[in-house]
Amino acid sequence: MADVNSMYQARMRSDDIKGHIEKLEGLAHAPVVQSTFEAFDAEVEAMLATIFGSTHQYVESYKYATLGEAEAIVNLPESAQEPQARDIPKKGLQQRRQLLQSILTELQELEAQEADVLTGEDREDPPGPS
Repeated sequence: MADVNSMYQARMRSDDIKGHIEKLEGLAHAPVVQSTFEAFDAEVEAMLATIFGSTHQYVESYKYATLGEAEAIVNLPESAQEPQARDIPKKGLQQRRQLLQSILTELQELEAQEADVLTGEDREDPPGPS
């Protein structure tokens, strides 16, 4: 059996979402340029479709978050809304961030479960009758 490089760390799907959350934080402090947000949104939608599938509810929810209308779909509590998020662009940014963070939380839980399953015993039973 070939030796396995123990220094290798598989890229986690949650890393992609973390990277986009960080990128969104940078965009939130930049001047509003519609083409920048459109490119970012297309990138995030493609990433979500790759991770979950193009028909998953997260892809649709993200589209609504870009419009600032996701609170009804993903049940964002009104108390979680920032007071200055009254205008649609700021509300859309805030909803994008909240949605990506909730997806990240769920994905990290799933990845932890996957890791537990994959780190089980790695041996076969001896040959012979069971």
